[in-house]
Amino acid sequence: MRLALHSEIRDGAIDDYRSHHVRIPDALAARFTELGIHDWTIWRSGHRLFHLVDCDDWDAVLEGLRDDPVDAAWQADIGRFVEVFRDADGEPSGTVPLEQVWRLTTQLADEDRP
Repeated sequence: MRLALHSEIRDGAIDDYRSHHVRIPDALAARFTELGIHDWTIWRSGHRLFHLVDCDDWDAVLEGLRDDPVDAAWQADIGRFVEVFRDADGEPSGTVPLEQVWRLTTQLADEDRP
């Protein structure tokens, strides 16, 4: 499954966020792999962050990280620079996926079907 997330960097924290997020802790990257995360990319536009996550099951990932001490330490560190996560309607929320509206490969695949 692929899903997108939207978060925002705190005012004045862009450079700190970028320098701290060059790498995540190796133990956290290993934990992501164990939980079925295959890839996670983050793009920045101004203070907005857009995440694309490729994983087996997002709900299982969230459950697996709920009490994980490595993730908790990372969230405490990087969370200093992140203002908020937003849902598909732009409202503050937890890490709620954005709604996928359109995808080229899906459209092209649908056109190939009889």
